[in-house]
Amino acid sequence: MTTSHPLGAPCWIDLSTSDLDRARQFYGTVFGWTFESGGPEYGGYVSAFVDGALVAGLMANDPQWNMPDGWSTYLHTADADATIAAMTAGGGFSCGGAMDIPAKGRMAMVADPTGGLIGLWQPTEHLGFQAAGVAGSPVWHQLTTRDFAATLDFYRAAFGWQTQVEADSDEFRYSTVLFDGEQRIGVMDGGAFMAADAPSVWTFFLGADDVDKTVELIVDNGGSIVRPAEDTPYGRLAAVADPTGAGFNLSSLQP
Repeated sequence: MTTSHPLGAPCWIDLSTSDLDRARQFYGTVFGWTFESGGPEYGGYVSAFVDGALVAGLMANDPQWNMPDGWSTYLHTADADATIAAMTAGGGFSCGGAMDIPAKGRMAMVADPTGGLIGLWQPTEHLGFQAAGVAGSPVWHQLTTRDFAATLDFYRAAFGWQTQVEADSDEFRYSTVLFDGEQRIGVMDGGAFMAADAPSVWTFFLGADDVDKTVELIVDNGGSIVRPAEDTPYGRLAAVADPTGAGFNLSSLQP
C-alpha cells in the first residue's frame, strides 16, 4: 500500500459516468473493486477499493458538462492555484479554476497547450490512491501527443518533471518521467498516427494478473476491445472500454 505520491506525479484517477450503478457492477465484477459512497455532501461521489486500499473514484456525469463518459488522471500539487498560474503562463488553460473539496483537498481541471485534459489534486486528508502494482490498481500512466518536444517542455516547466529518453526514432519516440529515480509516466509521440487536430490524451493502465482473461471478462460484462492484447517490451498490454465507452488500458504485472 502506498501512502504518498511525489509532487507532479499521478496521484488519483476518477470516472465520470452516465450510469453509475452499471459502472459499479462492471468494475466490481472485472477487478473485484468494492465501493463506498461519500453521501450527498459529496454529490454522491463513490470511492473504489481493491483489497481494502483506495484505488479510484466514480461520479455521475452531469449532462450539463456536455462531455462523454471518461476517466481523468490527477497530478499531485502542493498549490493548485500556483500550478494553474504556471500552466496558463506556459500556454495551458484553466477549466474553471480550483475548488475546495471539504476535508479532502483542493482540485482543478486544466488543459495543456495541446488540449490534453489533466486534473490537479492538492491533498489534505485525501492523499490519493493507495494501491499500486497490484491487479486492479493503476500501474502506469501515459500522455500521447502530436507535439512531443513542446509538450515535454511544457510539463517540465509547470511540474519540474525530470525526463529520460527511452526511444527516439520516427517509428517510435518515447520518454519516461522519473520521480526519485522511479519511472511513473510515459510520454509518447503520436504524430505518426493521431489526427492533425487531435488533442493530447492522458490514459492509465490497470494491472491484470492475466490480461487476456481480463479482456474476456470485460467483453462478457458489456465492455469492448479498443486494441487487442499484445506482447510488448513493456509487458502484455491491451486497450479497452467500459459499457458506456470510458476507455482505459490493461497491463500485465511486472515480476
